[in-house]
Amino acid sequence: MSRPAAVARGWVAVAAALTLGACVGPSPEVQPAPVPAPHGTPIDPAMRAVLDSITTAVTAVAPEPAPVTLAIDTVGQLSWLGMLRDTEAIALVRAALQHNRDYQAATARVAEYQAMYIGTRSAMLPELDANGAVSANKSIFGSLVLPPYDLFNATASVSWEVDFWGRVRRTTQASRYDWSGRLADRRAIVLSLVSSVVTAYLQLRELDEDVAISQQTLASRRETYRLARERFDQGLISELDVRQFESEVATSAVSLASFLRLRDSQENALSVLIGQAPGPIGRGGPLDSAVNAVQVPDSVPSTLVLRRPDVMSAEADWSAARARVGAAEAARLPRFAITASYGRQHPSLDGLFGSSSEIYTAQLGVSVPLFAGGRVSSAVQAAAARADEARLHYEQTVLNALRETSDALDGIRLSRDQLTAQETQTRALRRALELAQRRYASGVASYLDVLDVERGLFAAELALAQSRRQYLAATVELYKAVGGSWDDLAAHSP
Repeated sequence: MSRPAAVARGWVAVAAALTLGACVGPSPEVQPAPVPAPHGTPIDPAMRAVLDSITTAVTAVAPEPAPVTLAIDTVGQLSWLGMLRDTEAIALVRAALQHNRDYQAATARVAEYQAMYIGTRSAMLPELDANGAVSANKSIFGSLVLPPYDLFNATASVSWEVDFWGRVRRTTQASRYDWSGRLADRRAIVLSLVSSVVTAYLQLRELDEDVAISQQTLASRRETYRLARERFDQGLISELDVRQFESEVATSAVSLASFLRLRDSQENALSVLIGQAPGPIGRGGPLDSAVNAVQVPDSVPSTLVLRRPDVMSAEADWSAARARVGAAEAARLPRFAITASYGRQHPSLDGLFGSSSEIYTAQLGVSVPLFAGGRVSSAVQAAAARADEARLHYEQTVLNALRETSDALDGIRLSRDQLTAQETQTRALRRALELAQRRYASGVASYLDVLDVERGLFAAELALAQSRRQYLAATVELYKAVGGSWDDLAAHSP
């Protein structure tokens, strides 16, 4: 065996022995604190009995179609939007994800941290260089003057810091967790954007229903006003009654104009939100079709909360901070480095690759930090403090996630109860208006009976449209609160 080969094998054995050293510092892997499953606040038993009786009565009068359990896969697939049964809502979300600048900036940030991780990871590998040089030399040793000579040199060199204490490994782990955290941040932006677009679309659909209700009410009051004019001409009622009906027609017209203005403004706002110039927005199905198709459980597993993007980002930041504590502690310990070179050197280019031109060096170096004025120990203390800060931020993020999820669950259940009661009131007022109009047409009832019922029905129908939108918006809030990860929600449904 040649001497260079024997030397190389010896250094490889030394390197293998040195790399068996364990990493110093805390493990970057964190154990998420167990969290209770979020749940809604129990409602007063007496109120629950009233609401349950209303629900039973509504179901007996008009049975609703069988609800579809809401099953959601991933944010990228957007399958959860199927609960709305609205192709226009899905198209708006896809347009927003395509044109939104914040999402594009987050994607660029992910690519940046990915490149930083790859660059950091490369420090674990040996660095190999090829070198070549030609020189003209003249040397003097005391009174001895050597004749001028040329020198040709061609070598390959390798250098490698042996990561005995895990400094490089800890730095690489921290960089990987940084990258993972930015991936979670991008998902959080997607989650917020999807929720904002859907919520704005639901508000637009509510305004559509408000416009339709105002138009129907205006038409009904015009008919009532026409009938009042006929009765006035017949001398059956006074002018005061006619003016009252005329005033109600004007009130309906004012409401219609106001809702039309708000709807145009909402269309423009939604256009800008999806990254387009203000303009008309397409419409899908009505709100009640989505309401009847959605069934959301009253509780969710705590694992969904831990998969929220903000929780995952905080957890990744905590792990990165712990890894940097290990890197800072390793910086206080000796560093080992292996350097070696092999090549050819000869006074003439023709003899550069001859048998007598071989040169090589191999060395193991150690650098022991002795005094740095407290800089290294201060770096360790700062890294430990940042790790504590990251841990506290993670714990606070989990608490906020639990609060938001509990609020969303309360909103789901109470919005559903409110919607049931509102439907009952609206149905009763519609029937009351029919009876009042018949009694007024036959001269049995006064105009005040009709006006009172019309006013109540108009307010109730507007409130019903609002309740439908609030219920669907509450499902969006729950989707956002659990991080958009509802793929296993159906399996935990009661």
